[in-house]
Amino acid sequence: MNRENLLKQLDGEPLWDLIVIGGGATGLGTAVESASRGYRTLLLEQSDFAKGTSSRSTKLIHGGVRYLQQGNLSLVLEALRERGLLIRNAPHLVHNLSFVVPIYDWWEGPFYGVGLKLYDVLAGKLGFGPSRLLSREETLRHIPTVEPDGLRGGVIYHDGQFDDARLAITLALTLADLGGVALNYLQVTGIFQENGLVAGVDAMDQESGRNYRIKGKVVINATGPFVDGVRRLVDLNAEELITPSQGVHLVLDGSFLSGDSAIMVPHTDDGRVLFAVPWHGRTIVGTTDTPIPKATLEPLPLPEEIDFLLTHASRYLTRHPVPSDVLSVFVGIRPLVKSGGKGATASLSRDHTLLVEISGLVTIAGGKWTTYRKMGDDTVTAAAQVAGLVDRPSVTANLHLHGWQEGVATDDSWQVYGSDSADLELLLNENSAWRELLHPALPYCKGEVVWAVRHEWARTVEDLLARRTRALLLDARASMDAAPLVAELMASELGESREWQEKQVADYCELARGYLLL
Repeated sequence: MNRENLLKQLDGEPLWDLIVIGGGATGLGTAVESASRGYRTLLLEQSDFAKGTSSRSTKLIHGGVRYLQQGNLSLVLEALRERGLLIRNAPHLVHNLSFVVPIYDWWEGPFYGVGLKLYDVLAGKLGFGPSRLLSREETLRHIPTVEPDGLRGGVIYHDGQFDDARLAITLALTLADLGGVALNYLQVTGIFQENGLVAGVDAMDQESGRNYRIKGKVVINATGPFVDGVRRLVDLNAEELITPSQGVHLVLDGSFLSGDSAIMVPHTDDGRVLFAVPWHGRTIVGTTDTPIPKATLEPLPLPEEIDFLLTHASRYLTRHPVPSDVLSVFVGIRPLVKSGGKGATASLSRDHTLLVEISGLVTIAGGKWTTYRKMGDDTVTAAAQVAGLVDRPSVTANLHLHGWQEGVATDDSWQVYGSDSADLELLLNENSAWRELLHPALPYCKGEVVWAVRHEWARTVEDLLARRTRALLLDARASMDAAPLVAELMASELGESREWQEKQVADYCELARGYLLL
């Protein structure tokens, strides 16, 4: 993916149909929706694709059992439909995962059993499998490391699992396949108007420092927890739309959750759902829901959040994790839309909100990964009206994403590449050394670094270790050890100097230390 060639498409003051600001789930989904309808589409991201929350989710494509408890059936119904569509359109990235609710009190079996049957009904033909009650013995077969003391049985149900950052890169590749342009490290610094209406954006290339004035028929603000900052580029007095909340996840060794299922605890002390989920050979435990005053690109966990997760994990797992067991801790910020009351953020809706400002700026806020496609559909429909574009129907419900491939084994380390895995194999044949692992504790080889630079917009060591691979989340210390090798490989591809390598390694290690507890 030649960045210089992409930047050249900004020269000569072309007029874009839609300019999308934000390269997370919402922005990428919106841009794919736009390009699939035949609109000339440009997406700009100030950092890297999925740099923020979109690479730090609980790794689930789900209807939302908790929203069912809240009685928000419309959101659950929409999410379950989108879940079913996504596993059809990206089977190389999304797969069925069974979840078990362990039962310790007599009333929990009937209570959760009935609720999850409703979940099945709402999913309809797009369901992943029926829920059912489990005996104590069956429960222990599915989740052998669950706390057996007092265990009566369980309820099993099905939801989807995915790799969030890899889906983001796949959407960027899909956008390119459709003729759209996506650029990372191009920060929008201003939004200009003509005759009182938004007419485009000013942007700066973070690498060269060059400034661009880019014209568009409509501009879409899809920047997640940062939407209010973008809105104030047009209206300094814009009222806040977002109430940010952070969710913390701990990554443990896979042995903490042996078996073939995840654990779901429907109600913790703070009213949240707690998950223990197998992912890439590790166990993810999460999540918290803590209101924060301001969104940042690199949020940090609070000590009380760590204590909360370790305490609750110890209640339900036979092995009681301690801080030294944590391989990585990651934090995502939920862009929750403000409600009228002052309730806890755990009770705020994950519905999305679409706002068309008087200036013509279109803002999409809220939502979650599962419903990214529907958010994009709604946003582009509104934006096309603002821009006066020819009305065209959505086709993304049946659009296969880049790399679409059926029948890939979920334990295949190259599964996330889908049909591109064949080309990756050809690349590795060019140099036998590229098959060597980056680190013995990580499942990634040298050739994947070369692939990410050439085909996936990777520009920094962080891009490679945090999002093109998931090394930072799987084992933060091991990823720091691998950083010098990654920098050397990237520098060879990008034509960068030894000084560039040293700075990249230093910057990455400083960031990665924030993912360590000890």
